[in-house]
Amino acid sequence: MREAIVMLLRRLNSKLSVVELDRLAAVAPAVQAHGAPELICLDLKLPDTHGVSGVRELRQMLPEVPIIVLSAAESLDYEDLALEAGAQAYMSKSAGAADISGLLRSFLVDEGDEPGAPPEKLSKRQKQLLVMLDKGLSNRDIAEELQISEHTVKVHLWRLFRRLNVKSRSQASHLARTQGLV
Repeated sequence: MREAIVMLLRRLNSKLSVVELDRLAAVAPAVQAHGAPELICLDLKLPDTHGVSGVRELRQMLPEVPIIVLSAAESLDYEDLALEAGAQAYMSKSAGAADISGLLRSFLVDEGDEPGAPPEKLSKRQKQLLVMLDKGLSNRDIAEELQISEHTVKVHLWRLFRRLNVKSRSQASHLARTQGLV
């Protein structure tokens, strides 16, 4: 599975530097050798960790790096636990290639889409999300209205918060109102 994810990442961005690791203990030496990663794709079952303890450990080690959990465990069993532990997204390995690709693509920073971009450079989707947040819609309501998955909503919100340099829905709504974005 790891090889398939690496191939998918390289297909999404051929210039992307991908470092493959087979255990959590290899992360610190890899960060020393290659620098902090842009993204971490984590399996919940590694030889030196099991369950969401790996997410917690990575969150402490690299607090600003987004973590996507790709696991064989069904989302009902571990998704909430992984998100509470600090992961930004969770997807079952049994999801289709298009779903996994879409999730990975949404976390890779595109040119001209860097964090901290001025609010006037928000995408149409991000402006749409701000309006929905201002209305108080839940992730489920947003997903239904936009006809996308809740996973995708969470990823879009994470990127929006990162771009606006806010940490919550209420901060994003407040900023949107004070900046005249909604």
